[in-house]
Amino acid sequence: MEATQRHRSYEDALAILLGSSCAALGLALYHHAEILIGSTAGMALLVTYITGWSFGPVFFVINLPFYWLAWRRIGHHFTFKTFGAVALLSWISWMLPSWLEIGEVDPLFAALAGGSLIGLGVLFLFRHRGSLGGFNILVVYLQDRYGWPAGKVQMGLDGLIMLAAFFVLPVTNVLYSIVGTVVLGAILTINHRPGLYAGISQS
Repeated sequence: MEATQRHRSYEDALAILLGSSCAALGLALYHHAEILIGSTAGMALLVTYITGWSFGPVFFVINLPFYWLAWRRIGHHFTFKTFGAVALLSWISWMLPSWLEIGEVDPLFAALAGGSLIGLGVLFLFRHRGSLGGFNILVVYLQDRYGWPAGKVQMGLDGLIMLAAFFVLPVTNVLYSIVGTVVLGAILTINHRPGLYAGISQS
């Protein structure tokens, strides 16, 4: 059997850059349309909608407790990559308003395009043994340990965030958020299954 080809360090770095950038653009569409995503990004958006605080710093702080699980259960390479991705996404999200001015965005388009961009960003990171923190750490751990499909587990956890959203956002915004969550979950379910992609990071 042919040996598994390992990712090189520059390939991992590029994946973190591309994944974080795609996710940041998707989250910017979500934020502008006042819709929601799951995981810690969804928690950060809820805090942002309630308080008016900037998304980037809130997202970074919310993710801090999850690094312990990543270090203890998945490994230090994964933890370093996840920390780098979260820090980069937080910084891009914080700076993006000074780089890009978004006009009127239809909520359905934001859900479809934003969900796709975030899904692609997470996929980049998953395939290079990284994540965007929070629930992403849990789903990678559960898939590696028990073989549970990352996309389906992610959708289940995201559903809990959507329930909380009904107390903060109009019902129509939550429904658009659910559409985006389904799109994101479908991308992961189709493209990230055990045995489908064998890339392993090179130490």
